[in-house]
This record gives sequence, structure tokens and C-alpha cells, in this order.
Amino acid sequence: MPHLHDAAREPRLAPRAICLAEQIAMAVGSRSTPISQLIRLMADLDAQGGDDRLRRLLRLRIGAPLEA
Repeated sequence: MPHLHDAAREPRLAPRAICLAEQIAMAVGSRSTPISQLIRLMADLDAQGGDDRLRRLLRLRIGAPLEA
């Protein structure tokens, strides 16, 4: 049976950082993403210089009707 201190010595993998393009793709693909998060992603995109394709995706999702 492993002890608690044994688990503390095991190396832990840090979660992989998700790039902005992946974050946007996941947010746009999820109907449950709040508009506030989409707007933050748009601001992050603008701060990085922006990608017109990603900007269009965000704009379409932000303006999409709830039934879509």
C-alpha cells in the first residue's frame, strides 16, 4: 500500500498550456461558453496582433443567435 509521502515523491506532469487558437476553437465550439469569455478571448487575440480568421470566428459566435 503506497504511503502519502510516496505519492509526493512521484514526478507530476504540468498540464500542457493551451494556445490561444485552441482556446478560441474550444470556446466557439461550445454553446455553453459565456459571451464574456468570448470577449476576453477577442481582447487576447487583439493583444497578440490578431488572426483575421480567428477574429471572424469569434465575431460570428458572439453574434450568433442562441437557437443556432
